[in-house]
Amino acid sequence: MFTGLVEGLGTVERVVTESAGVRLEIRLPAFMVNSSTRDRISIGDSICINGCCLTAIEWNDETVSFQAGVETLSKTNLGELRIADVVNVERSLPVDGRLGGHFVQGHVDGVGRVSKIDRDADWITMWFEVSPDLARLMVSKGSVAVDGVSLTVVTVSATKFSVALIPHTLAVTTLGGREVGSTVNIETDILGKYVQRLLAQS
Repeated sequence: MFTGLVEGLGTVERVVTESAGVRLEIRLPAFMVNSSTRDRISIGDSICINGCCLTAIEWNDETVSFQAGVETLSKTNLGELRIADVVNVERSLPVDGRLGGHFVQGHVDGVGRVSKIDRDADWITMWFEVSPDLARLMVSKGSVAVDGVSLTVVTVSATKFSVALIPHTLAVTTLGGREVGSTVNIETDILGKYVQRLLAQS
């Protein structure tokens, strides 16, 4: 479980094609690999990379390796990653941690695409085009995770939604570098999924 509060940015060092997916070697922020035993990333840890929960399988100095299988690649933008690309990184939420965003599972529902960017000084309203199935699970003032960033939905229609991005978010996440046409990972609020499931069965 994650919060959608990005802890730092990682850099892709290697992308290796494997028989059933890809292996990603990512250079993580120094504090994640050089910190105390309690906070330091270990093999087997769940790490949120661009909103997708991946398992750390190998550790080497300041880089950590992850594997992404066919299902993950089909539902996310991880298959588009190339060497030197920057990714959002968040460690899993400890039991005694502070929940400042919303409950993010790291189970990406699908890929969206940046359709419009409205700038107002150093603020941005960013619009995303998504499938009707994803838009149906969103509500105005509800929560959504975009590339692992916890955001509040401003407006939602049948196939689009918008979010307001403050300067801090633009500076410390990959969203500041997104352009019209960029693909992003979308995870809708888990509460909406359960409500939809219950209504479908009634």
